[in-house]
Amino acid sequence: MNSEQIEKWLPHRYPFLLVDRVLELKPGESILALKNVTYNEPFFTGHFPGLKLMPGVLIVEALAQAGGILLYHSLPDPEKVVMVLSKIEEVKFRKPVVPGDQLKLSVQMLRQKAGFYYFSAQATVDGEVVVEGKLTAGLMKKNKPDEGK
Repeated sequence: MNSEQIEKWLPHRYPFLLVDRVLELKPGESILALKNVTYNEPFFTGHFPGLKLMPGVLIVEALAQAGGILLYHSLPDPEKVVMVLSKIEEVKFRKPVVPGDQLKLSVQMLRQKAGFYYFSAQATVDGEVVVEGKLTAGLMKKNKPDEGK
């Protein structure tokens, strides 16, 4: 799945769309996706001058976006809902991510209970774990264009 196809599944857009490509997708099970970290990322301007590091929370967001693609492909009517991240747990930041790195985003769907979806997530660079943790997401009904005014 390329970036144009990804935009059909996620509401995020540049500069906040953090998934560039999907390599593998098994609905209801797992996803493997990529984020190419370039020197021109807007967050490198201030994080940090002279030492460019991708903020760890944005790596977690990239994992959540990959999880969103997995979840939407696992639902019967994905166009009627929006996934919202409700909890992150046991997140460990193991190594820095710098310009030129390619993040592999691996997310597994663990279970669904009481309207929440539970995931295990791991980001790697060159086979080494840089971030790992657990994510929980819920679903919100999408409003029709004339609702909520």
